[in-house]
Amino acid sequence: MTKQNSNVLAIIVMILLFGMISFVTNLASPMGDILKNQFEVPNWMGTLGVLANFIAYACMGIPAGNMLQKYGYKKTALVAIAVGFIGVAIQTLSGVAESFGVYLLGAFVAGFSMCMLNIVVNPMLNKLGGGGNRGNQLIQVGGSFNSLMGTAVIFLTGVLIPNGIKNAVISDVFPLMYTALAIFAIAFIVIALTKIPENAPQSVGVEDKSGIGPMSFRHFVLGAVAIFIYVGVEVGIPNVLQKWLQNGGLSVTEGAEAIAGTVTATYWFLMLVGRLAGAALGAKVSAKSMLTAVSAVGLLLVLGAIVLDPATTVNLPVFKGTQGFGLALVPVNAALLVLCGLCASVMWGGIFNLAVEGLGRYTEKASGIFMALVCGGGILPFVQNWIVDLTGDYLVSYWIVVAGLAYLLYYALIGSKNVNTNIKVE
Repeated sequence: MTKQNSNVLAIIVMILLFGMISFVTNLASPMGDILKNQFEVPNWMGTLGVLANFIAYACMGIPAGNMLQKYGYKKTALVAIAVGFIGVAIQTLSGVAESFGVYLLGAFVAGFSMCMLNIVVNPMLNKLGGGGNRGNQLIQVGGSFNSLMGTAVIFLTGVLIPNGIKNAVISDVFPLMYTALAIFAIAFIVIALTKIPENAPQSVGVEDKSGIGPMSFRHFVLGAVAIFIYVGVEVGIPNVLQKWLQNGGLSVTEGAEAIAGTVTATYWFLMLVGRLAGAALGAKVSAKSMLTAVSAVGLLLVLGAIVLDPATTVNLPVFKGTQGFGLALVPVNAALLVLCGLCASVMWGGIFNLAVEGLGRYTEKASGIFMALVCGGGILPFVQNWIVDLTGDYLVSYWIVVAGLAYLLYYALIGSKNVNTNIKVE
């Protein structure tokens, strides 16, 4: 009974950390849009904060995996929270200094923290659930809270800047920065006082000496590529969508900023709905079946968004700024892209679960490599925005998303099979 109670508390703490990851990560996108207009830079430069946040994963993924392997979950989480506090503090100072460079530095430092937290949270929830469908279910529960915090950030940004992002400055979102700092401070205290189940300490580099490691497993290698693509798809869809709606994608002018923000927030809200559904079904439906279904549906939705005429509109419930809540006509393309939130919602847990299945003692090291490739969340949206600047067409950039979803479908159907079962993992 004591062990069960300890696990319940550990699970709750891991889920709260999942929310912190989303809160800080999703803050980078609206801040990038604010700074893009404040400093009058092109679209691709507006995504540099997101890029800096995710490039930190490439720099820190493997070292953080080694840290987890050597020092355990609790110490790694505490270091990650401290680094996150510093990163958000630097971003807050950028508002005082009115410096784009200081903001990018803060986003980069915060990215180190998000990487380390991800490395702790995902294998820990999978472990506490005993792997398999139950492990996938717990990751989906954590992802649900992750989506809730992501939705809250986008919505609160719109509330804090009622006059629109085009007229905003970074100091307008200080309340969100102070909230993030408070979350980090409270989380540090809670983690320090919570008993976290640990694996026996391992010597970093054992796999290298034996010649065997996570990269020896084909399904993990392909899964790591899938994570790179998935995070890029997840971030790129709403990032470009909001810019499109803000810059002429809507037929209305009054309240356009608020409508664009609400439509984008709806994408993140549907991520929450999808993850709650995934958590409910996770113990009954395999990760492979789940990933296959959502990749196929997502592929059809994005193809539809590319080829349909934006002049065709549908009503969506939105926040219209000074006009309050109500229905607004938005292009059918935007509605289809918003629905992709349901598909993207369960992909992370499914890919992670499939990729580490059967890795045994190599799981912690694998998690570090996994996190290094989360940098796709900065790189693919950067490429999308570069295509927008090059072509002047927002929807054309979504061919990058189509290619990504096609690969995820391949991974679910074929690439996720463990063909290296002869390798000893215990």
